[in-house]
Amino acid sequence: MGKEIERKFLVKSDRFKAEAIKVTSYHQGYIPTLNGMTVRIRIAGDAAYITLKDHAIGFTRHEFEYPIPKTDAVQLLELMCAKPQIAKTRYVVPATQTLPADQQTPGLKWEVDVFEGDNEGLTVAEIEVPSEDTPFERPEWLGEEVTGDKRYYNSHLCSHPFRMWK
Repeated sequence: MGKEIERKFLVKSDRFKAEAIKVTSYHQGYIPTLNGMTVRIRIAGDAAYITLKDHAIGFTRHEFEYPIPKTDAVQLLELMCAKPQIAKTRYVVPATQTLPADQQTPGLKWEVDVFEGDNEGLTVAEIEVPSEDTPFERPEWLGEEVTGDKRYYNSHLCSHPFRMWK
């Protein structure tokens, strides 16, 4: 069983772009469910995935993700996913670790999403950690923490786009 433990933050400057080691375009949508679980279809560059997630408890939730053919993802986005959908560019930034060696967690990275379309103007950074108490350093471009604020869930942004918040 897969688990996802992540923290989510707003981003206050675009300085992260200079530190990015990978940039990928994303298109994703959500198949409506009656039980509040999330079924996501995602195209990330040339790859495609179906992901199932349950409700978050704290920073943790179960997550199952499987690769699918891109042609299937295109059809699922068109035929089964609610509209509007999410378009964004993701920047992967290695997490700086100046903590004492015994407190460092190898492989930590920030995934910074710059949203487009109906969610233009919103930039969110996430860091996935192995446990809820894993220490990590906050880069200077990081803003307010919004972990657990459902408004910033991608599935919520489909039905309540950022452009409508103001």
